[in-house]
Amino acid sequence: MRLILIRHGQTPANVEGVLESTVPGPGLTTLGSQQAEQLVHALSDQPIDAIYVSTMVRTHLTAAPLAGARGITPVERAGLREIAAGDVEGRRDEAAVHQYVSTLFAWCGGDLDVRMPGAQDGREVIARFDEVVAEVEASGHDDVALVSHGAVIRAWCAVRTDNIDLDFVTDHYVTNTGVVVVDGSSADGWTVTSWLGEGVAEAAVRGVSGDHSPASEPLDD
Repeated sequence: MRLILIRHGQTPANVEGVLESTVPGPGLTTLGSQQAEQLVHALSDQPIDAIYVSTMVRTHLTAAPLAGARGITPVERAGLREIAAGDVEGRRDEAAVHQYVSTLFAWCGGDLDVRMPGAQDGREVIARFDEVVAEVEASGHDDVALVSHGAVIRAWCAVRTDNIDLDFVTDHYVTNTGVVVVDGSSADGWTVTSWLGEGVAEAAVRGVSGDHSPASEPLDD
């Protein structure tokens, strides 16, 4: 089957560089709403049987134009929400961003026992995303869009796909309304077939992708 992983549109917190993982959280900026509208055209050639969103309002607003165009009612699942920032929630200083990103990268490198201070560890985060994927697989659909969040998409892809690793996600972010296409199954394995419109090999050659969001910042020790 095919999972179409979509990051939400731009939020005020993205613009401000703030770690923001509250539920339901903020909506979209004017640009974010425009990005959501543009998804309708960007995915016009992609079959979509169902659309899932997180409990964060920004994913609902991002999915709305696409869902309306396809006549699909989105399904809300908490497992798709962003990685909680815990003790560094609402901050934008270097130490807070370092804490968040270093924990994310630990998980992407396979150390799932590391805990985000004041929040979940890697096993808990991947498990809740896995639960949604399992539900999607059991639905019998072939092509499903999951409107989620940048850090958790990177973490899940690094842990669960066979061609994305720590080195790749260190240099490649998921920009607002960026799309990551994953083919396969939990039984036979998952492969990322497109990262922001490019094959993984092409994206790796191209190099760094990012935006103003804190989790896209390089990790400088």
